[in-house]
Amino acid sequence: MQLEQVNYEVLDKAKLAFIDASKKTLRFAERYGFVPDEKLGASANVFALDLKPFLAQRAEKLFITLIPEGLGTADDARPNDLTPKELEVFWHNVGLKTMGALTNDAASGGMQTILISLYLPSSTPERVFDQSFLNGFLEGFVSGCKTVGCVWISGETPQLKGKICQDKLDVAGALFGLMPPGITPIDGANLRAGNKIVFLASSGPHENGFTTLRKIAEDLPAGYRTKLPDGTEFWQAINAPSVLYTPFIQDLLKAKVAVTGIENITGHGWQKLMRSKKPLRYVIEQMLPVPPVFQFVEKVTGMDRSAMLKIFNCGVGMAVYLDNQPNAQEAIKIAEKHGLDAIIAGEIVEAPRREIAIEPLSIRLDDKTFGLGKD
Repeated sequence: MQLEQVNYEVLDKAKLAFIDASKKTLRFAERYGFVPDEKLGASANVFALDLKPFLAQRAEKLFITLIPEGLGTADDARPNDLTPKELEVFWHNVGLKTMGALTNDAASGGMQTILISLYLPSSTPERVFDQSFLNGFLEGFVSGCKTVGCVWISGETPQLKGKICQDKLDVAGALFGLMPPGITPIDGANLRAGNKIVFLASSGPHENGFTTLRKIAEDLPAGYRTKLPDGTEFWQAINAPSVLYTPFIQDLLKAKVAVTGIENITGHGWQKLMRSKKPLRYVIEQMLPVPPVFQFVEKVTGMDRSAMLKIFNCGVGMAVYLDNQPNAQEAIKIAEKHGLDAIIAGEIVEAPRREIAIEPLSIRLDDKTFGLGKD
């Protein structure tokens, strides 16, 4: 009888590569603390949080968060004939998408990610942890840590035979984040009529809508290799690395701009604009350009724009609500410093129930088919 065993030779090689990569992030969160012995790779790594900035603000509370999140199926959205170089680019971008899936949610509450962890289970690690994956994903994820300013503190790579399909990888993780000293979380409690809405551009689908995108690829003449009008292949367009908004949000808070709400436009598309349960109408008067990939999807599927807006971000990666026009204009200036395209898209008005009015398209989205909400 031949017994099934965990392939520790392959797993240990991958784990060492992950540990070596994580060591590059040791000093990325120096503003908030440090790894005492400057080592990573233990069963329980330690981070020393520097409380002096909080004590200097006489802060009586430390606002923290712990967020688990998964990438979903974005890592399966690719043709089977990618060259090793194309695979490296693909996995590099998936590394950044993974960082976006985790940290942009934290940023929507004003949180600064300090520590981040990965969970990468597979059935056949000898197939999924190949050199293209290790080179691309690790470089992308580490660069994301540098952009956000966090330490890759830990991870796990179990071999789960019989629980995960062969050649497949599940990409997930968790983060620890906190609010900067003297600032309370942005929870939408101060959201009200008269607030201005600032849109921040996305780079493409980011991490969402891939169930739909993968189905679309099945029906395209050349599958994922189908070219868009601008010459970009479909897989390249949907694989564009996610924008990481944490640095912008932190600079916004540092500038003491009056932010009343932040929404990360992920699942449910633009319906996320009315995440607050307050009866308000979000009037959109100006729009950012719709990226070519969404124009292509709309054309080949025949979906109307209303349906598109309920699934995809359609060019808007994050919405920020601000107290007044001067604060909105300041937010635009800060976005420009970070190389982000941003516009003052509209304002919030009183209404009998939640609703989004997209004036340039004469579209209304209400909460009848949108069950999410936060108090």
